[in-house]
Amino acid sequence: MKLAGKTALITGAGSGMGRASAMLFAKEGASVIVVDVDEASARETARCIQTEGGRALAFRADVSSSEDAEAMVAAALANFGPPDVLFNNAGIEGEGGFLAQLSEQAFDRVIAVNLRGVWLGMKHALPHMIRNGGGSIINTASIAGMVAIRGSAAYCAAKAGVIALTRVGAAEYGRYNIRVNCICPGAIDTPMVERLNTSGGLSKQQTARLSVFGRVGSPMEIARMALFLASDDSSFASGAPFIIDGGWTVT
Repeated sequence: MKLAGKTALITGAGSGMGRASAMLFAKEGASVIVVDVDEASARETARCIQTEGGRALAFRADVSSSEDAEAMVAAALANFGPPDVLFNNAGIEGEGGFLAQLSEQAFDRVIAVNLRGVWLGMKHALPHMIRNGGGSIINTASIAGMVAIRGSAAYCAAKAGVIALTRVGAAEYGRYNIRVNCICPGAIDTPMVERLNTSGGLSKQQTARLSVFGRVGSPMEIARMALFLASDDSSFASGAPFIIDGGWTVT
């Protein structure tokens, strides 16, 4: 097993890519702290892991809150030990609209969850990883951090910030044997993409055509990349954005 004896903390693990990753990490031997702002969803993910014989603890946290971010790391320490893997996956799509139409509150909320939340997770986990001799941090960015998507200014800005934060983290903490990478998904079959299809007027079929394969990706396809980055298989990878978008950005 690729993560035997490891402790993994995954945010946004109540559904979608986070849930798939939590399930896969547990199957590969990790003890998983399942973090989500929706406690019921976190508990369901943890229950699924436990049913299959894995170790998991559900924890409710708003990643944009420093107190909650500190508490989720403390929960990992108290129950399974210092996190060997931190997967900052929690994110929201936020309010749609062109730049001048966005409210300040909507812009700030997307930045708070999608960018500040990643920074807070790193801020509170890094000291423990240093003392533990190293670790792997994985951040969920997006191809929206690399290309412009109309009506998604705050989301694009936040995800571009995640890519930059990932690079800085890798540069600063490589000396401590800590790797920091990010995943840039395209259209993945998650509740967020389903909401965007509904609110944005695109059908699932139209979204699928953004990929050269003519389909959306599955959460497990992202989870497998996260497992690669969490494990020693990626021991020489750090500071990189891994694009998993079905070819969207090359068309």
